[in-house]
Amino acid sequence: MRLTPLLFRCLAFLVFWSAPLALVAQGRFLLSGYVRASSDRSMLPGASVAVPALNTGTTADSTGFYALPLPPGRHRLVISFIGYETITRDINLTQNQRQGFALSSSNNELGEVVVEGSGSLEQKLQTTQMSVEHLSVKEAKLLPALFGEVDLLKTLQLKPGVQNGGEGTSGLFVRGGSSDQNLVLVDDAVVYNPAHLFGLFSVFNPDAVQSVDLFKGGFPAQYGGRLSSVVDVKLREGSREKYSVSGGLGLISSRLTVEGPIVKKKGSFILSGRRTYFDIFTRQINKINEGKEDYNPIPNYYFYDFNAKANYALGKKDQVFFSGYYGHDIFGFNSSNGFNFDFSWGNAVATARWNHVFSSKLFVNTTASFTRYQYNITNKLDQFSFGLTSQIRDYALRTDVEYTPNSHHTWKFGAIITAHDFGVGRLKAGSADGRIDFGSDVSYLGQEAGVYVSDNFKFSNKLQLDYGLRLSGFHSGSDTYGGLEPRGAVRYSLTPTTSLKASYALMYQYVHLVTNTGATLPTDIWYPSRLSVKPQRSQQVATGVSFLLGKGKYLLTNEIYYKWAHNQIDFRDGAQLFANDNLDAEFLFGKGWAYGNELYLEKKQGRTTGWIGYTLSWSKRRFPPQLGTQGINGGRIFYPTYDRRHNLTVVALHQLSERFNLTGSFVYTTGSATTLPQSRYFFQDVQGVEYTAVPVYPDRNSYRLAPYHRLDLGVVYKLRPRHGESDLTLSIYNAYNRRNPYFVYFDQVKDKQTKQILSYRARQVSLFPVIPSITYNFKF
Repeated sequence: MRLTPLLFRCLAFLVFWSAPLALVAQGRFLLSGYVRASSDRSMLPGASVAVPALNTGTTADSTGFYALPLPPGRHRLVISFIGYETITRDINLTQNQRQGFALSSSNNELGEVVVEGSGSLEQKLQTTQMSVEHLSVKEAKLLPALFGEVDLLKTLQLKPGVQNGGEGTSGLFVRGGSSDQNLVLVDDAVVYNPAHLFGLFSVFNPDAVQSVDLFKGGFPAQYGGRLSSVVDVKLREGSREKYSVSGGLGLISSRLTVEGPIVKKKGSFILSGRRTYFDIFTRQINKINEGKEDYNPIPNYYFYDFNAKANYALGKKDQVFFSGYYGHDIFGFNSSNGFNFDFSWGNAVATARWNHVFSSKLFVNTTASFTRYQYNITNKLDQFSFGLTSQIRDYALRTDVEYTPNSHHTWKFGAIITAHDFGVGRLKAGSADGRIDFGSDVSYLGQEAGVYVSDNFKFSNKLQLDYGLRLSGFHSGSDTYGGLEPRGAVRYSLTPTTSLKASYALMYQYVHLVTNTGATLPTDIWYPSRLSVKPQRSQQVATGVSFLLGKGKYLLTNEIYYKWAHNQIDFRDGAQLFANDNLDAEFLFGKGWAYGNELYLEKKQGRTTGWIGYTLSWSKRRFPPQLGTQGINGGRIFYPTYDRRHNLTVVALHQLSERFNLTGSFVYTTGSATTLPQSRYFFQDVQGVEYTAVPVYPDRNSYRLAPYHRLDLGVVYKLRPRHGESDLTLSIYNAYNRRNPYFVYFDQVKDKQTKQILSYRARQVSLFPVIPSITYNFKF
């Protein structure tokens, strides 16, 4: 209750501080409307609408809607977006005016490669938002990929401040945060496990995705619930003009997308699916070798996912959107001795959104969403069976309002409420005759809510502020937690080509991933804040400078950040994680710190584009003695496994001709932190025959694996079919066959005669050698 008066005082301060400044904007009018693609009338979120003569502009929001306050009179507008022809329009503004724009695709669409999707480098220089990366799907499709599978999350790993979870994995570790501290959204619905194939591929089918935004800091007030990052994925809406079919045939999977108008120029749909073929080959191999002595069957594995989205304009001021995702991984093993093992997991997501434009200054988005993540494990050996299930389900409702009263202010405010259903673990085991039958079911309910308000205040052409406040809370059982989350960012332009920026954000996280590994696995469990499990909390400050170089062709940014976190979660040694109705007693709590420097150079113009990113960073954790334990590492500070001191990425895309594009990426990182035994004690039995070796371990993660580096190369060749479009994409993953370490184990070196252990020899396990792949993509 003590939070409520403080919140009202803060909001009143924001409103009354900005109210006098609204008088400055008298005599201005608001130009607003939608930016679409001329070919199919689909919205273009992130499209730029600018008036260069006034050094002002804006970008379209996630629905393609823009609002730009301007003084009365004649203005020349410049409208642009990735892969589309830039257009100019002259207008005479005498009142508030609605004006839509339609952009045509570039003739050399495959060659039109840029790093950022939201506006030009100049606009990126002028915005207050820092620590954000915008990824276009066209860009991701050009880059070389493992097995030819385009992966948006792996492409984000090429940005500064983002570490991967290991060789080939799609997990993200952003600015020293763990994998569960990333908020992953698909059309405003949460995705709890964004990975297929135990983390090798993400759940995002690139054919269904419009754009991806990654926020690493300076989080806008509308986002909450995680500490380290926000990955905001927007799905495509489909063509409003014509029907089309597109897809691709690759080494391990195929994709197919169908889209078209529901009612021409008023509504559209898109259906997109993909499936792997691992199981087709493994089943045939197992069938051929069935019955052979000492033959161990190969496990069957495949995944599939399906995206659907539809939209319809109810009128000039109302639009409705419906979207859904369903994905499933299936892993099965049936041995000749009667042992059967089945493991499946997957996500289901559904959203319904209503967009209403009250006026050129005010519009509202209201979204209802459903999310479910679930896994099932079933074992059977002769007459005995064992099953384990865990899941989390969310039902959410949110409203977001954007109000632009004048050219100096853009207000955003809204609220969200989420009902969580945590199925922590359902265990069932028994025998066929019924003599053995037992089980357990551990589940909890929780309610999470948040309200926010923010204002983008353009004080002058040199100074711009973005400040906001979020109030969040969580209730589970008899336990209630909550707190205020202030957010702020400022941009000051020293010169037309140099900007200084700074940001601050406080974040709360009320749900936690129960895992005892460094990577996200399908068997990890989501757990609520309750009893002694308090919400995680972090604060992050960042400052940076941005330069436009080479007459606007290059943007150089340098950001320094520092983040400190409380109530970080880990487990005591020997913790029982599955179907435990007292899981609270297994947790240990500690603190974390992360800080570093990110240097980033990008080029968007010309036949050769790309970027270079370098990150120097530290991430630390400390878990003091508690709950009758020695804590972790004796309470001493240690580095988590995803701590990397140096991280260098180089990405280059070159348009060789209208039909040929060459691409390449190089990655170098410091080796992962790991724990290895430093020595062993040998104990001999009383007969002097058997020896027992006991390893002695130093501090946690006190060793480093060898540095990781890899070069990927790609060629995109555009074909000339009689109908439609098509291309061949050749990728070479790990082009110089670097054997990067995945983990290290120890072999025993024994005397050939006595069989006594003489020493131990370290062995390195590597996953992927050089892997070429080819993919055929088509559209007609």
